[in-house]
Order: sequence, then C-alpha cells, then structure tokens
Amino acid sequence: MRARTNADDWEGILLVHKPIGMTSHDVVVHLRRHLGLKKIGHAGTLDPMASGLLIMLIGKATKASHYFSSKDKIYQGIFQLGITTDTQDSDGQVVDMKPVPDLSEGDLKEYMAHFVGDQYQLPPMYSAKKIHGKPLYKMARKGLEVERERRFVHVYSFDLIAYRPPMVEFRLVCSKGTYVRTMAHDVGRQLGCGAHLTQLCRTRSGEFDLEQALTLEVLETMPLTSVYQSLIPLHKAVPLSL
Repeated sequence: MRARTNADDWEGILLVHKPIGMTSHDVVVHLRRHLGLKKIGHAGTLDPMASGLLIMLIGKATKASHYFSSKDKIYQGIFQLGITTDTQDSDGQVVDMKPVPDLSEGDLKEYMAHFVGDQYQLPPMYSAKKIHGKPLYKMARKGLEVERERRFVHVYSFDLIAYRPPMVEFRLVCSKGTYVRTMAHDVGRQLGCGAHLTQLCRTRSGEFDLEQALTLEVLETMPLTSVYQSLIPLHKAVPLSL
C-alpha cells in the first residue's frame, strides 16, 4: 500500500506517549517533521517533567481541540514532602526546606481527602496560563508575581498508593485545568512542611487510555501507511453535534 502523504488525506486522532523532558509543543514539532504535515495540534498540555497520554489532533481534527481538552483526566505520580520549589515541581529551585512530621498512611489519606470535591485553585506563576496575553511563566522568570484569578476545578478522587517517607505516591482523578503540582504543593502547605511534585504520568484523558498510545520511538520506525492506519477517525470520538 502506498504511503498517503497528501495533507488532505490525514485527519484524525493520534494517541502519543509523551516522554519526560519534552514539551507538548516539542511533540507537535516532532510529528510535523516526521509526518511531513503542518496541521497538527494537541489537546491537554503536559509539563516537560511529566510523561503520559497526549492527544494529538491531525488535519481538521484540530478543530475539536477544546472538546478533548475539556475531558476529565487521570494521573499517577509522586510528590516529596519537606521541600518547596518555586515551580512546585522538581524542575524548579528550592525555596524552603522543613522537617516532615511523623505521619501514618492514615494521616496522609485524611489530609488528601480534604481536596476531593469542588474547589478553586490558584494557578501557579510557572504555568502557561496567560494574563493580558503574556504567559505567567515568562513573568515568573523575571522575578515577577502578578495577581491571578482562582479557577474552578473538581477532584473526583485523590488516593494514596504508597507512602515511603518523604515520598508520597498517589492517583488523581480530576477535571480539566487542574494543576497537579499545585495539589502536591497545597498538601505540603497543609502539613506545614511543604512539598513538590517529583514524578507525574497522565494515564487517561476522557475515553482514551495510555495503553492505546504509541511512543515517539515506535512511531519513528513505523511506515507512514501504518501511522495513517493508527489514526482514530474523528467521528468515532466526537458527538455529531459538534
């Protein structure tokens, strides 16, 4: 079968397992170059230190970005108690260190349960959220801190998987727009010792699961015809009314 490289032929959803160290836009650039296509976007940004499911939209499917971004997400990760960073994750600079209180798994579960339900979350300064057209992280890099509005999010569950002091392994099910590193930061603040996110993987977004995704390494070895056949048609994932 001849490779279908005509840009008009490519339309659909490609599920990619984003590796640690790349931005979501890096993945877009990588696929544009590899597939020889320009019209590629993504739904639901992942920070460079995070890995996991990234929904890539190709061709006319880019018009459905808002629909896919609005879906609930599932994450699994680890945060470290006792150390606070300026970015709320391990990519930042340490700004405070405090002793970790003597906690049992039951204590941690009780604190984490406080974050389940509706809430308003303050976007971190080191984030891509824009204020007056400028990303917050660009202001943060200049040492600036600006007033920002809290955003409404919903946490369905925030479960403790394992506690190996000072590391807390967790599973989070939440609505769109939830900053997972801010969740970790806020748990540390409640405990009085601080915390920062050290590891994060998005395992599900809406109806799509990480097990369905292809790594960039695998994609690079696949013939274009095989990549094309891996596309999920838009009509199978989006209501006809959209």
